[in-house]
Amino acid sequence: KSSRGDFVFSADRLIRLVVEEGLNQLPYTECTVTTPTGIVSPPGAVFVLLLGGEAMEQGLRDCCRSIRIGKILIQSDEETQRAKVYYAKFPPDIYRRKVLLMYPILSTGNTVIEAVKVLVEHGVQPSVIILLSLFSTPHGAKSIIQEFPEITILTTEVHPVAPTHFGQKYFGTD
Repeated sequence: KSSRGDFVFSADRLIRLVVEEGLNQLPYTECTVTTPTGIVSPPGAVFVLLLGGEAMEQGLRDCCRSIRIGKILIQSDEETQRAKVYYAKFPPDIYRRKVLLMYPILSTGNTVIEAVKVLVEHGVQPSVIILLSLFSTPHGAKSIIQEFPEITILTTEVHPVAPTHFGQKYFGTD
């Protein structure tokens, strides 16, 4: 029932918290790089994959400007719930990187499972994938873990009912 402005403000805050925690999960080595604009992260430190996560992209860029971003477009059939891959583009060395997989609303888990299969086809081990989600259903999280038990899932809430109106409210298309 909040205004769109309040909704976007709160959503952006949640996004930032999840992104920061995802970045905290990454391995690191201490180093200092001094530039005229300050200290920056080393290039290529992590590969981030956006999966229907356009709402989460700015929160990521706010935390880490030099991050490499790849994309996958997957859509689920509304009747059968089967996920179909329409587009996938990432750097050729993705198999050597940690992957933050961003998907704001995790409902059935089918779309994420399909995305992980595409990543595995490109040599990514499920154990290096960290799923960043704002809201997850128990069923969706369980489906992913049953298929890929090595994946790490970070979310702000697990609830039986997913807020499927999130995208419409966030982008003002409701």
